[in-house]
Amino acid sequence: MIHLRAIANKQLAKKSESFPFNLSIVKSFKEINFHSPVTFFVGENGSGKSTFLEAIAAGVGSITVGGEDIERDKTLNSARELSTQLKFVWQKKTRRGFFLRAEDFFNFVRRMKTLSQELDEQALEYEQKFTGFGLELAKRSALAQKAALTQKYGEEPDAYSHGETFFKLFQSRFVPGGLYLLDEPEAALSPLRQLALLSLLKEMINQDSQFIIATHSPILMAFPNATILSFDVCPPKEVSYQELEQVSLTKAFLNNPQSFIRHL
Repeated sequence: MIHLRAIANKQLAKKSESFPFNLSIVKSFKEINFHSPVTFFVGENGSGKSTFLEAIAAGVGSITVGGEDIERDKTLNSARELSTQLKFVWQKKTRRGFFLRAEDFFNFVRRMKTLSQELDEQALEYEQKFTGFGLELAKRSALAQKAALTQKYGEEPDAYSHGETFFKLFQSRFVPGGLYLLDEPEAALSPLRQLALLSLLKEMINQDSQFIIATHSPILMAFPNATILSFDVCPPKEVSYQELEQVSLTKAFLNNPQSFIRHL
């Protein structure tokens, strides 16, 4: 399912030399069309792929996982500003889905741990304030919330490896019919977990979900029939998997690592 069909420049000709309007990729931008359920934004660091992903998240009002709400997150000020210059074309608008940056994952773990502790404290507080049936109802509410949290994310989220918790997050938060904006989701994932994420993506696009993913991972980029947009050229250009420098460089290194290492 294609929910978001395109983003385009409103042609408001905003004159600014401040970030992100000073980026070549922003100055040359006209339009991106989404014609497959999975689209990858690829390119070197600083190419603008994450900036555009953040602007999409701000423009469509995506919820965030781990970080502050998009409207209040100061690190997304420039993304919000850029989003006002973009037109969003929907095929079927959805309010489901979320936006996740790899760096927000650690905030998510802390938030889940704090919430779990607060629910425990709340249950103890109810024992001091209420008695009888009132106590039973109050405690049941707090413990039911904690049980739901545990069922989704485990008894102690940071007791797992980062990769395990990260993948569990995807498993618990992906729902059918969503638009998911993921910035470098491979950051905490081993190669095996990245393959598992590919399987999860396939499962979700069969349930009418759409993914736009900024990544450096040749494993993720290999998803069948995905659109790959290179931000190393202006404006962004659709490329094939075999054209990607990340792919050819990784292959060359794996075939003969010593030829690279001896030049270090």
